[in-house]
Formats: sequence, C-alpha cells, structure tokens
Amino acid sequence: MKSWMMYGLIAILAVGLALFVGLAVMTRGQAHDLVSNPIEARAALDASPADFGLPYEDVTVTSDDGFRLVGWYVPSENGAVIMAQHGLKSNRAALLEEAEMLHDHGYGVLITSVRAHDESDGELISFGYHEMKDWEAWYQFLMQRDEIDPEKVGILGTSMGATQAIQYASLNKDIGAVVAHSPFSSIDDTVAVSVTAFTGLPPFPFAPMIVFWAEQELGFDSAEIDAKLWVDDISPRPIFILQAGQDTVVSVESGELLYNAAGEPRELWFEHDLGHASFDSELPEEFEARVVGFFDQYLLTETP
Repeated sequence: MKSWMMYGLIAILAVGLALFVGLAVMTRGQAHDLVSNPIEARAALDASPADFGLPYEDVTVTSDDGFRLVGWYVPSENGAVIMAQHGLKSNRAALLEEAEMLHDHGYGVLITSVRAHDESDGELISFGYHEMKDWEAWYQFLMQRDEIDPEKVGILGTSMGATQAIQYASLNKDIGAVVAHSPFSSIDDTVAVSVTAFTGLPPFPFAPMIVFWAEQELGFDSAEIDAKLWVDDISPRPIFILQAGQDTVVSVESGELLYNAAGEPRELWFEHDLGHASFDSELPEEFEARVVGFFDQYLLTETP
C-alpha cells in the first residue's frame, strides 16, 4: 500500500474513532441527566393544597430500603381515597387541581412522591424498578387511616406516574381502580419519542446509545419496564387509559397497546388533537365527569 493511502486510512480511522468517542461521551452524559434528579436541580413547589382551600396534612413515609418520601394527604369524606402520582421530574403541585376535583366529590387524596422527586430522598430514577417500594410505603400509610375503607382505594397516575400506577396495581390486588393519564406502554415502545422529548436529540443513533448507558447506570435491562406485561394482572379490577394523539413525550401507540393488553373491565379515551397529559387542562369538565364517574362506579357502587 502506498504511504499516502496508508496515512489517509489512518486519518479516516482516527476521525471515526474520535467521533465515536465523542458520541459515547455525549450520550453517556445525556443518559445520566435522564435518570438522575439531584435535589438542587429540582423545581421548587410553587403551590400547596392551602392555595386551593383544601384541608390537608404534610406527610412523610420511609421505604423499606430507607428513602424518606414526602406527600400531601387530603382526608376522605366518603371512605374512598385516590393515590395521585405525578410524572417524570415533576412534583406534588402538578396534581393539586386533580386533588381539588376529587375532594369536591368526597374523595380523600394522597398526593405522593417517589424517590428522586420533589423533596424526597434519592437521585436516581428507575422508572418503577425500585419505586414500587415507595408505592408500598404510601399504601401502608393509607392502611393506618381510620377513615379509609381498604376496599375503596384507587390510583390516578400521570405520565411516568401512570405507568407506575399500572405496575403497582398489578402487584397489589387490593387496589380497586386505576386511571392512567398518558402512560408509556414500555421504555422500548416509547424510547425514540421520549429521548427526543427529554434531550432534544433525534432518535437515531442517539436513542439506543442513551438507553445503553442508562441501563449501565441503573443496573437493569430497559425491557423489564413494560406495562403491557403487567396491565392484564389488574383485571378483574378496572383500568381507564387516557391517550393523546399529539403526544410528543410518550409514543401515541402506548394507549392502544396497553388497552389491547388489558383485561376487562377496561376503557380507553383517545383524543386526537391533545398533547401529553393535557386532558385535565384542555377538557376539564369532561375529564372531571369521566374520571370521577369511573371512580364512583367502581369504588363507591356496592356490588351485589
């Protein structure tokens, strides 16, 4: 081989290697940013139940593995209570309007946080893999409340909180009803959309590399976070799935995939013109009627 050709090949390989290393470093950083949420980076609470005229308690629990978690509890007037869980890197304030809505109909509301969110302990987000310990701690808190009927516990989850709601209800057979507002069906189903939403990068070639680095940091396979495998275990308890047609955070197919995998009773509310987790803000009256009606039907109606 002529020397100039050899030098040219070496130069091309060097440039390729430099690009690969640069891409690896960048995507590893993006993966770390995606799965970590240090407390100093979190948005401060900008409202409380008091701003909505709600009676409430500041409450804390500790998970089995030692994470202190913060929440708000609005007492129940009808014996029923809804666990309300926000989405990725959000906080309790995001669910105050839903809490007001449910309180107006007599429901208690436990607005929960999970590790690495709000003012709770932890920095790593495992998308449900470890957060189920947090959900169980919150559920046990409710079981200590004298005003709560253990047969009248429901869940309202938003975005990542909705996916975790499905996961937890599949594990806890005493959860009576689930409303999943814009859940993702699995990490693998939605990664191309979600990576772009949270990093601004195009799906290829960045999404698979970001997922790879996230798996290394968290220590498990992303395929293990798959609500399609859990949702059928909720049946014969009901699930109500809300999916928006203009969702740019989770895949638009997520709602239908989960609905098809679920057992009866199941409901799917699809709105083509809405964006991610916006049913409550864009269609508030219908959202209230359908969500409260769903909980009334399955938590308050006496079965023969």
